[in-house]
Amino acid sequence: MHAIARLPGSGHNSPSPPQSPLSRSPRFRRRQGRFTTSGQTGPRTLAQRLAWGLLSGLLRRQGIFLFAPLLYIAVMIFYMGTVSFDVVPIIKHRPAPGSLYRSPQLYAKLKVEMDADNSSTDAISTIWKHSYKSGEWRPCINRSSGGLPEPNGYIYIEANGGLNQQRTSICNAVAVAGYLNATLVIPHFHFHSIWRDPSKFGDIYDQEYFVKILENDVRVVDSIPGYIMERFDYNFSNVYNFRIKAWTSIHYYRDTVLPKLLEEKIIRISPFANRLSFDAPPAVQRLRCLANYQALRFSNPILTLGENLVSRMKERSASNGGKYISVHLRFEEDMVAFSCCTYDGGDNEKRDMDAARERGWKGKFTRRGRVIRPGSNRINGKCPLTPLEVGLMLRGMGFGKNTAIYLASGKIYDSERYMAPLLEMFPLLQTKEMLASPEELSPFQNFSSRMAAIDYTVCLHSEVFVTTQGGNFPHFLLGHRRFFYGGHSRTIKPDKSKLALIFDNPNIGWKTFKRQMLSMRGHSDSKGIALRGQNKSVYSFPCPNCMCRMNKTEDSKSSSVT
Repeated sequence: MHAIARLPGSGHNSPSPPQSPLSRSPRFRRRQGRFTTSGQTGPRTLAQRLAWGLLSGLLRRQGIFLFAPLLYIAVMIFYMGTVSFDVVPIIKHRPAPGSLYRSPQLYAKLKVEMDADNSSTDAISTIWKHSYKSGEWRPCINRSSGGLPEPNGYIYIEANGGLNQQRTSICNAVAVAGYLNATLVIPHFHFHSIWRDPSKFGDIYDQEYFVKILENDVRVVDSIPGYIMERFDYNFSNVYNFRIKAWTSIHYYRDTVLPKLLEEKIIRISPFANRLSFDAPPAVQRLRCLANYQALRFSNPILTLGENLVSRMKERSASNGGKYISVHLRFEEDMVAFSCCTYDGGDNEKRDMDAARERGWKGKFTRRGRVIRPGSNRINGKCPLTPLEVGLMLRGMGFGKNTAIYLASGKIYDSERYMAPLLEMFPLLQTKEMLASPEELSPFQNFSSRMAAIDYTVCLHSEVFVTTQGGNFPHFLLGHRRFFYGGHSRTIKPDKSKLALIFDNPNIGWKTFKRQMLSMRGHSDSKGIALRGQNKSVYSFPCPNCMCRMNKTEDSKSSSVT
């Protein structure tokens, strides 16, 4: 009975059936609520219901990622169809930095203010205020006084390149010969297709002086005894030739070259430029120093003319106490061609440069896949500075119109046009052709290395040396000047990448330009004494291998070299 009583009857309320899982879903309840008419929450029109349904379907299936791009394209098509193309703004592209040679425009803008600026004293009287900040150094190369043992044989080297690349070969050959206890034959100079100079060792250097200075350290002879050359039919091409990689360790010469030298009694090394590592034992470095800074002296004709030109430059700079600037300008045709930079010469310049590249480096610049980017070259500091740019830089650094400048250079490309603004900024500028008479220059005129040796001598004795492109000439001068001036090179080496950006801005004002140039000059000044670091050249950094630091009690005058 109790069981029957529990059954629902027709007259009693019965409990609601259990809800289905779908009806319990919150999302279903929200969706159900939106479409009820009593709550007024769903879309009212047919278009609204269709749009809402489409959007809900896309959202449920994550189709929005497909729908959004299509919607964007549809809107853009609609917009483009309603807007005329003649009202779309034209975008002007500014030339890439460095792609245009803007220095003439900059000069025209700065010229008036530059000439009117008398705000500071001439830089040549105030430069190098930090010269001896880290102490002064003096030359201290010891020379042997005892005799030499019997040599192991003869070394014959063939030096390639221009004047200072050949100088590297000579000094390295002295070091190798001394290390191997070999007799050095006076080096032979290659005839180069660019320099085209047939000069021999004795035409450029004082050969007797060279032999005498080295007599207790390295034997040097002019020729090889006949009894040895007889074995090779008196032909050097029959002598065993070592093909040595650049920057080879001195230990390679001991382990590989010496055994062959002992066997053959003569060996040949060709070519020999840069065939010895800069890092070497002190004994090897001492021989390099001895050869470069003491044994290698220019021949009497070169030395005499060079010293005469130094005296004439000092006379022309009497208003500055005999102090003058020397500038190594690399704006010859072959240098401009090799750099692949463009200036303002138009089609004529392009024809000249294409022809020069083909003459000097046949096929190198026209091979398939070779891409030339003059603008990038300029921004990366690889373009030779023009005479105009050198003049602007020096005037910005505080050197006035009355500064005497010696210009060391070969034949300037299109000189009549490019030299005019530099001569306008520095009317006291001189070259060896201007300082010397045609009769004085005639013995050297057709010999590029001898002409470079004259430039080297005048630059060596200047108060300021300005290098504009790099290369062996300034590297050797930088070291030689350190050797002469207590360890300080007294050299301005500008940052050409920074200069390119400044010259590329014709809107810069004179005060801003001058401030940046003075900062660049101060950077060269503040470097002071620089010591040779790892893998650095002893020919550029003679401290500490070729020089010694002076004691405080030592008379500073003892370091002067004349």
